[in-house]
Amino acid sequence: MAKKEGRVMKIVCSTLYEEQLKAILAEFESPKAAKDFKLYLDTIIMNAPTKAKKYKQSRYFEEEDIKEIEYENYTIPMYVNLKEESYFIIGIVKK
Repeated sequence: MAKKEGRVMKIVCSTLYEEQLKAILAEFESPKAAKDFKLYLDTIIMNAPTKAKKYKQSRYFEEEDIKEIEYENYTIPMYVNLKEESYFIIGIVKK
């Protein structure tokens, strides 16, 4: 969970995202490189509520509320539900 202007913003990751992330992390040559990648990615995701307006609409979905986070060679689509103050991480795909 993240805070935005004193409110708690809920961040949920899909099972698909978790499975895709595990496969990506398994490709790293060293455990340290995998850990560093995941730590930085987690930081980006935790900060998503404060930066949601800067993310562009996803090219994979026609839904206006689905934004993209780009990190290294990966795209992370997320559904932004401002009414419920929640962010749903849909998956992670290689560009």
